[in-house]
Amino acid sequence: MAQTQPDHTAVRTALWRALHAQADAKPSVLVDTAGLDLAAPEPGWQQRPDMGPFTKPFRASIVARARFLEDLVQERVALGTAQYVILGAGLDTFAQRRTDLVPRTTVFEVDQPGTQAWKRERLERLGWGVPPHLRLVPVDFEKGESWVSALVAQGFDRRKPAVVACTGVSMYLTQEAVAALLQEVADFAPGSVLALSFLVPMEMVDADIRVGVERAAAGAAAGGTPWLSFFRPVEIVDLAMECGFREVRHVSSGDLARQYFAGRSDGLRPPESAEDLLVASA
Repeated sequence: MAQTQPDHTAVRTALWRALHAQADAKPSVLVDTAGLDLAAPEPGWQQRPDMGPFTKPFRASIVARARFLEDLVQERVALGTAQYVILGAGLDTFAQRRTDLVPRTTVFEVDQPGTQAWKRERLERLGWGVPPHLRLVPVDFEKGESWVSALVAQGFDRRKPAVVACTGVSMYLTQEAVAALLQEVADFAPGSVLALSFLVPMEMVDADIRVGVERAAAGAAAGGTPWLSFFRPVEIVDLAMECGFREVRHVSSGDLARQYFAGRSDGLRPPESAEDLLVASA
């Protein structure tokens, strides 16, 4: 049966972004209340167990990577890039919040058909609608549909560079599928850039949060969506180079902590190593 609502992890991610602006000390690293409007959780959602103090490092990690992506898009738009692709978009709200950037770039949100139908309905119900600069791209991955072909059908121009974001997805893919994804983006127009999050092997995860990550892995497996891929940073950097990228760099969770969370009064910060980022330029 087709999924007709977003995955619970997508909802949790949106709520963590919203909770950061509500509960953490100022200045906020990212302000995203639009995701809360989309999710429309029950009253008292802030008291959910997955919103508790134990999850603060994970919340910080989600906020950090979202801020990094927005800074990357802003940088590339200033250089003339006019296409932004979000794979596994979930409850992403970039198109609703960054009205300073969206008129200059078209946002392509790729996700499962049921999730996209749900999001379209929510956008309409909230009065936001789906403007021309936002393309909701439904792709049935279980049927082997090509996400690149679906993009092109929605107006994506492969002759022009793009920013491609894929966060919170690679751990659910086999390593072969991750390599195929890398190869597809490496074939995009020169000047394109991919930001891909990946999980490091459990023994490399920051000791302070390892128990939490192990619980999350067990929960994912119990829910029928086990984590399949882990990469040491050097492994995924080498893989990206083999797939044809011109420049590749690893951005650790610790790098994001130092970039965005230094000197905070509340001590909020991502872990040193857990879900890191690969940034690869075609």
